[in-house]
Formats: sequence, C-alpha cells, structure tokens
Amino acid sequence: MAKKQDKTNVMRLLEQKKISYKEYTFECDGTWTGEEIATAMSQNPNQAFKTLVTVGATKKNYVFVIPVNRELNLKKAAKAVGEKNIEMIKAKELLPLTGYVHGGCSPIGMKKQFTTVINDTANDFDTIIFSGGKIGYQVEVGLEDLKNILPFEFGDVVCEK
Repeated sequence: MAKKQDKTNVMRLLEQKKISYKEYTFECDGTWTGEEIATAMSQNPNQAFKTLVTVGATKKNYVFVIPVNRELNLKKAAKAVGEKNIEMIKAKELLPLTGYVHGGCSPIGMKKQFTTVINDTANDFDTIIFSGGKIGYQVEVGLEDLKNILPFEFGDVVCEK
C-alpha cells in the first residue's frame, strides 16, 4: 500500500488534544468494504471499526462504531440510545450532516457531536482502528485516550454472527 503524507482533520484534532495515535494509509477507490481494507492491511477485522450514522424516530442522529466484519442490529442500536426505532441515514445526507463522505466517515471531527455508541467488543482491545476522516486514511487510538476527545458509551449493537 502506498504511503500518503497528508494529515487529516482527525489527525490534527488528535494532535491538538495530545492524543497519541498510529496512522495507516492505503490506496483505495472507495469501493472496498472495511473488511476488505482490514484484510489488505493485515489488520484484525474485529479491531478495525466502521462509523455508521443513523436517525431515530425522534429525528435525532446517532453514531455507531462497530467492527468492520459485523452488521448493525437496528433494534439493539435503538434500545441502546432510548429510541423506538432507528434507521441508517441516506448516503446523500452524510456529507451535509457530518462533513464526511461514505467510506471516510470518522466518529471524531463531525460537524456536530452526536450521541456515539461503540460496540462493546472494542473492550477486547487496548486500541481500535477507524477512519481517519478521508478515504485511504485510518487511525489507531487507545480507548482510554479516545474518551478525551469523543464522548461515547459502550453497547452491544451488532447482529449475532
């Protein structure tokens, strides 16, 4: 995988908060799944997470950060945030709402801070890997450090394997 030298807003925000992170870069046309990227990068797909943005029955938005090899369970996710039901936002709504494009969405640095739930399997690791805020960029951050920049809760929000 080719190395890019740019810093993303996510990386700048982490550095501003003096949070150490490891960065990964890769060439990708945006059509790869998170699991395909994790495999290509020799990462554990249980430790690599994707960021999903949803909308609840109350019209509030929520962010769920789940392993790339799992699917969001909408019933569990709704229960975790106290909603009757939730659904994924439409792809065209992602950029205006978060400032991120599909495939480059990070839980850090969205235009607005939304309630964020990280799947509880993250507790199996000292660090998790997620999007660096642009397609082709990832960051690996310790969960304890992540709390200093992103308010979040843990929850069981994925479908059974």
